Amino acid sequence: MGKKDKSKKGKGAEKTIAKTLKKQTTKLKKELAAKGEEDLEQVIKELEEADRKKNAIVEDLLKDGPSRRANFSLNAHFEKDEIVMFGGEYFNGQKTYVYGDLVLYNLKKKTWLKIQAPGAAPPRCAHQAVLTAGEGGQLWIFGGEYASPSQSQFYHYKDLWVFYLKTKKWEKINATLGPSSRSGHRMVLCKKNLVVFGGYHDNGLDYKYYNDVHLFDLESRTWRKIEPSGTAPSARSGCQMVTLPDGRILITGGYSKNKVKKDVDKGIIHSDAFLLFPDKHDTNGTKWKWQSVKLTGTKPSPRTGMSVVANTIGNRAYFFGGVHDEEEDEENISGSFFNDLYCLDLEKLNFNRIILDGVKAKKEASETEESTSAMPQEAEQAEPSELVEQPIVHNDGIFTLTIGPSSTTNAESAIAGASGTTAVNVTMPSPRMGSGLCVKHGLLYLYGGIVEDGDKQYTLNDMFALDLHKGVEWDELIHDEQAKSEWIDSDSESSGMDSDGSSDSNDDDEEESDEAMEEN
Repeated sequence: MGKKDKSKKGKGAEKTIAKTLKKQTTKLKKELAAKGEEDLEQVIKELEEADRKKNAIVEDLLKDGPSRRANFSLNAHFEKDEIVMFGGEYFNGQKTYVYGDLVLYNLKKKTWLKIQAPGAAPPRCAHQAVLTAGEGGQLWIFGGEYASPSQSQFYHYKDLWVFYLKTKKWEKINATLGPSSRSGHRMVLCKKNLVVFGGYHDNGLDYKYYNDVHLFDLESRTWRKIEPSGTAPSARSGCQMVTLPDGRILITGGYSKNKVKKDVDKGIIHSDAFLLFPDKHDTNGTKWKWQSVKLTGTKPSPRTGMSVVANTIGNRAYFFGGVHDEEEDEENISGSFFNDLYCLDLEKLNFNRIILDGVKAKKEASETEESTSAMPQEAEQAEPSELVEQPIVHNDGIFTLTIGPSSTTNAESAIAGASGTTAVNVTMPSPRMGSGLCVKHGLLYLYGGIVEDGDKQYTLNDMFALDLHKGVEWDELIHDEQAKSEWIDSDSESSGMDSDGSSDSNDDDEEESDEAMEEN
């Protein structure tokens, strides 16, 4: 009796799955065609072709700043006093707008300059961008996704682009053996390599999360997949990833979901942490290792959508905001949004929560201390149970928002309150997720993001700056007054209305969103 080829075991099941997926994809395309929606892959090709035909660089000064957006990239220029914004998305309740604009913010002039250059990368969100110092600054962009206006289709990219800030030129890198199509991944610069980890792919029929690692050599411009030894992080997207001063890479947090039963998924918020680093005994740089690590200090509570940026000058990384979703049942999810700020020492891997005092709050705290100084000692000492920080609910009749509690311990809360370092009237960004974060000249800049209220989703376009040396309070650079009126119910033909029936929508934002789709 002849031996069976074990390598063919399971091939039949794989073919069956492939055939089923192909049938489902064909069926989906027919349904979309009936709705009048084009196939996204064809849309992307047309966008790229239209951009290639452009022969001039167009620069527009944005008087009111960029449009509302989330899940974009925000990078500080190494040499110039500029911040570079690219891509992002905006959903108003009826339509999704995905952006492909590249905008420069001049820190001295406080102006926004939109640059439209020939052969640009197509619109996307949930991508990753790394800015390197070579040749006057290079913005490297990988992956991301593009959604149809109805969100019935999602296209995931696997392309790599570079924008030369000095010459204002785009280049698509045609390198093989790169990561598969994905979004929600993370990418950092480690020595002379771009390192890509994780992400997910969702074609509307099925989804997959990744935990693979790919390196792109900036000198040879080649991709290489590595297989680190040790126990790897589980597959996930939306994690936090920073390069440490010694060249190791820290990966923590993230999100994934698993199928519980047919048409039912369960989300998982990850809070573990890992280090990725080259084997010190390997001179070729081909062998890497995974190592589980425990982060110490006052850590952020488990959440997703947290923004992070590393400040190489002070060997610190800053974590802001995010959301923690609670699944009430199979269909309903409630989220607690955050606006707290944490600092991670990249050498000690120790977290601290940044408590802003505020100039006004110092005076108020002093007056409070004077008024309570005559109180008996017993009255000043609160019971431990009274010091537990509870979620705060804001309700102004239009918008209900839950601000989640921090992970500060009871003792730390008591100390902060007694010393006057916890301020009530301190200017700071509202709770959110998916915002942009970067550091330049010791200032932490924050832009945009998303906050949800039940089935409603509000996209922001405000901007803040925090002096990391003074740590007093955030400076509001752009005020957002329209966020609560931007939602359009799916069964409504009109924009958001106030309780008195008057419209409070921003027509300029709507027009700009439409233009972004047409131009890109």
